[in-house]
Amino acid sequence: MTIFKKLGPKIFICLLIVFLVSVYFFKIADNYPWWQNLKPESGFFGVTFSKKFCQEIGLDWREVYLAILDDLQVKEIRLPIYWDEIEPQEGSFDFTDYDYIIAEGSKRNVKFIANIGWRLPRWPECHAPAWTNQKSLANTQAKAINMIKIVADHYKDNSAIVYWQLENEPFFDAFGVCYFSDENFFKKELETLKLSDSRPVIISATGELSWWRKEAKLADIFGSTLYRVVWGQSSGYIRYPIPAWFYRLKAFLAGVKPQNRIIVELQAEPWVPNGSIIYLSEAEADKSFNLEQFKANLQYAINVNFRQTYLWGVEWWYYQYQNGHPEYWLLARTIF
Repeated sequence: MTIFKKLGPKIFICLLIVFLVSVYFFKIADNYPWWQNLKPESGFFGVTFSKKFCQEIGLDWREVYLAILDDLQVKEIRLPIYWDEIEPQEGSFDFTDYDYIIAEGSKRNVKFIANIGWRLPRWPECHAPAWTNQKSLANTQAKAINMIKIVADHYKDNSAIVYWQLENEPFFDAFGVCYFSDENFFKKELETLKLSDSRPVIISATGELSWWRKEAKLADIFGSTLYRVVWGQSSGYIRYPIPAWFYRLKAFLAGVKPQNRIIVELQAEPWVPNGSIIYLSEAEADKSFNLEQFKANLQYAINVNFRQTYLWGVEWWYYQYQNGHPEYWLLARTIF
């Protein structure tokens, strides 16, 4: 009653309404947008494929990859080329597995974003080889730049790669087990890549927690990640009450032309507060992602209306498909 008297009845009621609406949208609201037709233009949807993540959740990565190509018939793939996999021993590079991935895709007219660098998708975000632990930060940075040049030189004549993506959310320090971002180092990486190859470079940023200006200034193509339901240590699960036009407005304010905007990572698997995704209970997974949320996220990306959207979670769909929950994989069949 004291607060009611201090604020006055009208202000108190307004604040109460704002609070209740916020609680509803952040915590209670069902999947949205509620109206869905799931009819994207041809080539609008692609996937991120992580060989490393397949292995982490106990899948045969070749089996998963060929199913993506031949069952889902995906034609647009973002491919992280992990530093610790291609240079397991200092100075000794092995591209065998990634050559296979790109060659098999090329046979089926797949176009690739080759994602290279130190910080790439999937936990712990930074994937430096173990041998760099014995090096200083400056030495490891020098080795990373050398790696970028070698990867770019190795694939410079491969027409299946249409874009490079350099690093992944390179200036987002709030997530991952990484050193703090270093803009000067990133610019050296970018200069090295551009001197090695002329294909456009994608630079990405978190869709919800960045204004994109720094990334947009450096990028040929800007890539936003896009998550609808997230989890935080203190907040628990939160549903972002952000309208689709918000992303177009941010892109406009950051100076990104419509033809240079893509969603490089759309949430299409559950958020994992702790541990491995394969040990997440169905009840816990449903708090951030289920089949209805999958449909809503797909429609939301269509409504955002960037040029392309790459889905995050294809490995998990396949794991579910193999373990009694085929509905995610079956839905994916309908959209590519």
